[in-house]
Amino acid sequence: MSTIIIGLSLGMLLFLLASGLTLIFGMLGVINFAHGALYMLGAYLSFDIAHRTGSFALGVIVATVVVGLAGIAMERFALRPLYNRPHFYQLVLTFGFILVLTEAVKLFWGLGYKEAPMPALLSGSVDMFGSTIPVYRLFVIGFGAAAAIGLFAALERSTFGMLVRAASSDSEMVQTLGLPASTIRTAVFGFGAGLAGLAGAIAAPLFPIELGMGTNTIIDCFIVVILGGLGNIRGVVAAALLIGMVRAIGYTFMPSWVDVLTFAMLIATLLTRPQGLFSRPVRSA
Repeated sequence: MSTIIIGLSLGMLLFLLASGLTLIFGMLGVINFAHGALYMLGAYLSFDIAHRTGSFALGVIVATVVVGLAGIAMERFALRPLYNRPHFYQLVLTFGFILVLTEAVKLFWGLGYKEAPMPALLSGSVDMFGSTIPVYRLFVIGFGAAAAIGLFAALERSTFGMLVRAASSDSEMVQTLGLPASTIRTAVFGFGAGLAGLAGAIAAPLFPIELGMGTNTIIDCFIVVILGGLGNIRGVVAAALLIGMVRAIGYTFMPSWVDVLTFAMLIATLLTRPQGLFSRPVRSA
């Protein structure tokens, strides 16, 4: 039972991170290499705020908002002028953001590891089906599920979601109709960046906070996005849970083969279903 809970919690953390990445790609066509660095920044900000104030919730909120605002600034002042240029320019620019954010984190928090305290309300464990389950793992699963439902509702049931879908499919027509397509694009990038900051803040009490945490996680994140189908939010949920379970079971029974199994799954998917395991031909985010 504990392996299943660990797998589900890992899957939900991957979903929080990968949903922002696939949202930005699906709506804007931008492959944001700096998404992992934004995740790292969210973890450091959450740790710092929680350490200063003693409030985990305040740390999560501040990390999400600040990273979201950083994403808005990135899109508005750096990415927007490059939309009409080859994707190579975007890749180089977002890679440059990784270096800038890493140096900024070094400047403010140094090179050493940080350990975010477990929030008192979510510490401890419960017994379930003969296994001892950390409460925080259950919180991550519930929080991720609530975030997934909220994201679906925002994209498919709200006016903002309708505008976002319209701007992603035909931005020129949206602009012609008098709607602010450029503002919608900026909002989408900021929202996706905010999800990266949120994922970092939620992950902070579970993992050591260090400069390489974004690089290590973003690889799994890209695998999830590819398996789920580029730009497919529903596919990201399924792929994130799949990768989470593969990693949890692999670490339990054959830890030396975890990466091999993960990349074998990725290669097999690219060879047989390059559009992704869960992609849908009609409806995509």
